[in-house]
Amino acid sequence: MTAKKPELSIVIVNFNTRKLTHQCIESIFRSFRSYKSKDTPSFEIILIDNASTTDDSKLYLADYAKKHKNIVYVARETNAGYGPANNQGVKLAQGTYILLLNSDTVVLKDAIQKLYAFYLKNEKTKHFIGPKLLNKDMTPQASAAPFYSLPVVFGALFLRGDYWGLTRSSPKELKRVDWVSGAAIMTKRDYFEKLLGFDETIFMYMEEVDLLYRAKKAGFQTYFYPKAKIIHLGSASSNGRTYPIIQVYRGLLFFYKKQYSFIALILLRFLLRLKAGMAWTLGFIINNNYLKKTYEEAFHVAGQ
Repeated sequence: MTAKKPELSIVIVNFNTRKLTHQCIESIFRSFRSYKSKDTPSFEIILIDNASTTDDSKLYLADYAKKHKNIVYVARETNAGYGPANNQGVKLAQGTYILLLNSDTVVLKDAIQKLYAFYLKNEKTKHFIGPKLLNKDMTPQASAAPFYSLPVVFGALFLRGDYWGLTRSSPKELKRVDWVSGAAIMTKRDYFEKLLGFDETIFMYMEEVDLLYRAKKAGFQTYFYPKAKIIHLGSASSNGRTYPIIQVYRGLLFFYKKQYSFIALILLRFLLRLKAGMAWTLGFIINNNYLKKTYEEAFHVAGQ
């Protein structure tokens, strides 16, 4: 007898985050055990190890997967980035519906079931949806945003845009948005494949922005659904505080080169270099090596 295909495929990429990945998967299993109902989907977990090097992820997760029949485990030989690993996971997925879930997340209560039930009822008009992300202390994490137009970039760089809700925010109601955090995105596998998945030339950061920008151009809509709540610890597989900033700079430049005009790209470079110059100067004045090192590198990246 042929085994029944799962309805939902949860794709998780691990890179040197064995403990967090284990915690994430355990929270999924705990959620499905504790909140099982007639509407609960059958599911599988596609677990991709992105060539981990600093912990025993490969051996540990391989052994862990063997103990769970609904985990499909793949160990990559090279780390080509977040996008390629997720694309590989989706290709292996058997479910009609896909949940892209970061390894540094913890599923609360029946968050996935709520997300799935809502999506099932609205899939013809709401094509990509993200849950409400929370910080470790259970405060809201800004995870829904407009696309990075120049005014939005200016707000993010100079006006603490996230703090004022000018850039990223965490709405209290169901809301149509331009993009949601890639930490947790549910969609239909057909929609993801129609867009050819994540752009694999982006190594890390901005993948979801680029994907959902292309989605909007193709007529798909993205929504933020606050009734489903997931903790997102954030940047767990990044190397320190400098790396994420540099990658955001590179991501913005890539996004503008791909999607915006040459004039807009020139203006973006100006804003990025202005921000880097101001932060470096502050670091020099207060003798902060982190600011000096980070924003000296950011200044050079902005000119590339």
